Amino acid sequence: MTTQRKIAQFLLKTQAVKLSPAAPFKWSSGWNSPIYCDNRITLSDIEARTFIKKALAKAIKKQFPTATAIAGVATAGIAQGALVADELKLPFAYVRPKPKEHGMGNQIEGRLEKGQKVVVLEDLISTGGSSLKAVEALQAAGIEVVGMIAIFTYGFKIADDNFAAAHIPLVTLSNYNFLIDEALKQNYVQAAEIESLKKWRRNPAKWG
Repeated sequence: MTTQRKIAQFLLKTQAVKLSPAAPFKWSSGWNSPIYCDNRITLSDIEARTFIKKALAKAIKKQFPTATAIAGVATAGIAQGALVADELKLPFAYVRPKPKEHGMGNQIEGRLEKGQKVVVLEDLISTGGSSLKAVEALQAAGIEVVGMIAIFTYGFKIADDNFAAAHIPLVTLSNYNFLIDEALKQNYVQAAEIESLKKWRRNPAKWG
């Protein structure tokens, strides 16, 4: 079984992903969505957590062999990033959405050196906007971001375009296509709902 399919199974099994084409969720962007994803839930399942940690570590070693540190995107990328950094025996830091408004005013928490080669770890990629803000903060601090890795992506074209424009390679363990295929196999959704799920991915702003 491929990693992509196994991750999709874990996301469904742990209910980190919920699919509801008939009763959509409302995202903060205002989009109606047939899917809600919270990969932090996988941290509570030992089997899922261990598999994801090892899969992320393996992908980093293969795709970004020059990396000398891991940086998680706050908050969802912190726990998983620390697990992966420990697995790889690499330093770890995390990046806030904006600098703290008190204390030292840090945006990057942890110790990273200028010129250090860092892989940024995120749990989920939607448009890529918040993930790339973390990349920009690291780059502004003189750190070389060699790539981004995430557990799951919706596969929006806008995300692909955003990462390409930023010249940041993106690697994900699984994606929306594998998820809905696995959901159909498990009777989580019905065949009649698949076309609606595919339409959402093609044009989420106008779906529903």
